[in-house]
Amino acid sequence: QVQLVESGGGLVQAGGSLRLSCAASGRTFSRTVMAWFRQAPGKEREFVAVITWNGGYTSVANSVKGRFSISRDNAKNAVYLQMNSLKPEDTAVYHCAAANTLSWSPHDYTYWGQGTQVTVSS
Repeated sequence: QVQLVESGGGLVQAGGSLRLSCAASGRTFSRTVMAWFRQAPGKEREFVAVITWNGGYTSVANSVKGRFSISRDNAKNAVYLQMNSLKPEDTAVYHCAAANTLSWSPHDYTYWGQGTQVTVSS
């Protein structure tokens, strides 16, 4: 079992930065694949970024490439999403999620946090 709690969201102007954090509990955290997804009103949940258990592989969506990065600290049971050069279209609820295998699909993730709101004003 893995429990996830996100933090760090808020209101920011376009061009600004935010760093989201996801605190995890559960003794298997260091063996899990972690990802960030986002969901805007009226839209489906979409992949943002993923990182393997040891941080050896990361991937981000094309829509955020060059602006967002994902990292993790297994000693702190945490995963992070650094978001730079934010755009209004990045506005969404951001969720972290955990899975046993590498995947870009939300359907493959078993554990989810409650989400944190990110709002980017123009």
